Amino acid sequence: MRRDPGGGANLTALRGHNAALVLDLLRTAGEEGISRLELAARTGLTPQAVSKITARLRADGLAAEAGRRASTGGKPRTVLRLVPEAAHAIGVHLDRDEVTVALTDLTGTPLAVRRHAVTLSDGPPQVLETLVRAVRALLAEPAPPPVPRTAPPPRTAPPRPSVPPPAMAPPRPPGPVGSPGAAGPVSASGPVSESSPASESSPVSEPSPVSAPDSVGSSGPVGAPGPVGAPVGLRLLGVGVAMPGPLEHRGGVAGRVTGAAVWDGFPVREALEARLGVPVVLDKDTNAAALDLAVRPGAPRSFAYVHLGTGLGAGLVVGGLPLRGERTGAGELGHQTVQLDGPRCDCGARGCLEALCLAAVARGELPEAARILGAGAANLVRLLDIDRVLLGGRVVLAAPEVFADGVAAVLADRRLPTPVEVTATPHAVARGAAQLALAPVFGLAPSAHPSVYSSEERTIR
Repeated sequence: MRRDPGGGANLTALRGHNAALVLDLLRTAGEEGISRLELAARTGLTPQAVSKITARLRADGLAAEAGRRASTGGKPRTVLRLVPEAAHAIGVHLDRDEVTVALTDLTGTPLAVRRHAVTLSDGPPQVLETLVRAVRALLAEPAPPPVPRTAPPPRTAPPRPSVPPPAMAPPRPPGPVGSPGAAGPVSASGPVSESSPASESSPVSEPSPVSAPDSVGSSGPVGAPGPVGAPVGLRLLGVGVAMPGPLEHRGGVAGRVTGAAVWDGFPVREALEARLGVPVVLDKDTNAAALDLAVRPGAPRSFAYVHLGTGLGAGLVVGGLPLRGERTGAGELGHQTVQLDGPRCDCGARGCLEALCLAAVARGELPEAARILGAGAANLVRLLDIDRVLLGGRVVLAAPEVFADGVAAVLADRRLPTPVEVTATPHAVARGAAQLALAPVFGLAPSAHPSVYSSEERTIR
């Protein structure tokens, strides 16, 4: 992913920028690590500057030695790696019928995931109370043990029965439906702890309403202060929250969500920061999922992540950068009019792609839903000239072949040479929400919250 260029920088900001360059190279190097000489060559910094930066990162516990590598001349080079357990983030996917909370390490790998039933249309006070309790409950659990560095990378936990395995379905290039593609997969790995065997495509069943134990903290009005509790010494960079749009990303304010207009104008970020006591970043669910895909090594430079779940939307990455639009309105694919005299949508308009697609899903006509989705994807391809269409969301994951083939068939019929893939990454939106707090640390996204990435990491006591 291309890093955000930003504006002019003073000396302090420049130092932070250079540290982010080094951190990102440590992140992408993985367990094998990278030498200081390689860091200098790839960043354009002097060896002396790299030595100073890596010394600070090691002192902060963010980097560590990963052994030595043979040199073409002279003594072996010391190799450095990122320390994933050095810092953490919380990612929250606030959907229309459930909230998913994920604790991730510094690389964005989920360490624990919990899900709770909500009804978004109940409004901010009730829904955010559940969200706050869920975050506190997750942080009150014992800290996950660090992953052994001598072992091979951990494998993703086995998928739940009704969800496809966490890997990319084969891409569908233009041509006969079902023809094999050559594009590489976008996959995920990492230990994931689940609270229940419920799948993303099935209703969430909780043993009781979200009534937390004493360690979760007392309830109260959404605006009431009170920092979250967490295992001693856990460095929490922040909480990312992803919910249906429209919304205002920079200000952290919800918009008129389809089917839940009660959220219109509510200051989600401000309310949650008052309750949790840590920085919070708010974005659309589709933007968050797209960000998680974009920061992975080898990700396409331009793509659309099309999400079909309780609603329909798209997250856009163009030229290696997220495309949100001036008012975070980009990617509202679901409310693109495709039938002038079509059925009334909950947004008030007629013939919206979301209304037509979800109606076909409700009738059990998944191939028709895929065809309608393909029409919207084709419009995105023609408008933005993107490299790839990635499909996700609980409805897609329940029938990945149907949707991949159906969308690819529409693109092929319109002679659009864009591969189509299904990303079956579990909890893609929650993972992306965590990246809202993590990506700016590596210089991969601008911070929507000035205090999240100060030199002082948040240590939750």
